[in-house]
Amino acid sequence: MLSVLDASMMNVALPSIAAAQGVTPSTAIWVVTAFQLAVVACLLPMASLAEAIGFRKIYFAGVALVGAASLFCAMADSIATLIAARIVQGIGAGAIMSINGAMVRHIVPADGIGRGIATISLVVGISAAAGPTVAGAILSVASWHWLFLVNVPICMGILLSGALTLPRIAGRGNRFDIVSAVLNALAFGLAIYGLSGFGRGGSVVLSTIELGAAAIAFAALVRRQRLMTSPLLPTDLLAHRPFALSISASITSFAAQFLALVSLPFYLHDVLGRSPAETGLLLTPWPIAVAALAPIAGRLADRPYRAIQSAAGMGLVALGLLLIAALPAAPSNADIMWRLALCGAGFSLFQAPNSRTIMTSAPLDRSGGASGMMSVARVFGQSCGAALAASLIAILGGFQIVPLMVVAAAFALCAAALGGLRNANVF
Repeated sequence: MLSVLDASMMNVALPSIAAAQGVTPSTAIWVVTAFQLAVVACLLPMASLAEAIGFRKIYFAGVALVGAASLFCAMADSIATLIAARIVQGIGAGAIMSINGAMVRHIVPADGIGRGIATISLVVGISAAAGPTVAGAILSVASWHWLFLVNVPICMGILLSGALTLPRIAGRGNRFDIVSAVLNALAFGLAIYGLSGFGRGGSVVLSTIELGAAAIAFAALVRRQRLMTSPLLPTDLLAHRPFALSISASITSFAAQFLALVSLPFYLHDVLGRSPAETGLLLTPWPIAVAALAPIAGRLADRPYRAIQSAAGMGLVALGLLLIAALPAAPSNADIMWRLALCGAGFSLFQAPNSRTIMTSAPLDRSGGASGMMSVARVFGQSCGAALAASLIAILGGFQIVPLMVVAAAFALCAAALGGLRNANVF
């Protein structure tokens, strides 16, 4: 909740931060970008380190880093200091996010893992929906500094409750590979930044060079992992069909989601003429539906035929996106909202069984690697979706909602097919 809420609040705060620090919007965006890059660079290394020394230690270290960095963010006297503190905050958030799934695997009984993962989806959905509203409420009565200060008591409460409730899970004691961690940071950091360059309207040549450098770093990383028994990049897990298909389905599902969610604000605001406040409210049915259906999706995910549930869920997402493409020229708010709610419901039905398969198809002692890879798939898919949306808008010579939603629906159908192709022995 802490990491998702923080990320969703920052977008609302950027104009206030830019004005207070006297910088341009493009500079202020680094407050978000630096956090995201730190998160994606740390997901797999932190998951690997957690397997080596224990999940509890990494979890507490992540929460403590977020809390301390939040305090320094609030005290920042320049944009450079704020960005540096956000990098530290991103490292802490990456540590937390990398092991969420693994913690569920170790804490929850085998027949309740789907419900445990669905609970995470419930919290994420509520946090994503509430983030902009909470940020707006805080900014209406206080300065942007308080968006960070509120994290401090929350982190203290998490540390206290965690000390009383989290089990002590012994690490495997395997050696942490620093070289692999550096290659991982270069590969995924450059890939995410290169993809986001297309979304920012940056230099195509520079973004292509960044992606090329990311590919080289990734090839070196894969080559190094083949020599290891517990690789940082879980190539051992990716060799298993159920795990690989579920990770692929996760990437394509989040690409579909973000392609839609990046495009829809422009459609609602620029094409339909809705106000910024109305635009925000019209988008909330998606995360609210994810949260509302999460308990049901979790219970279903603990039963047989999970692959069918995954495929049906993304099928509903594809249907909802195509129905958005078919909206009349002047749709009512209700016409828009029920379609987005359908997308959210389908996404919730998909995520619980797909995430369950990712976690349970890995051995228990490799749950850290599985959890880290699950988080990487989400972030990478979101970045691909955002970059694809920006590229399509540029190629089309302007904003056109129909082709954008059709492409998003195609990604959703791809995720549905991948989710339905899993081996019967993991159903």
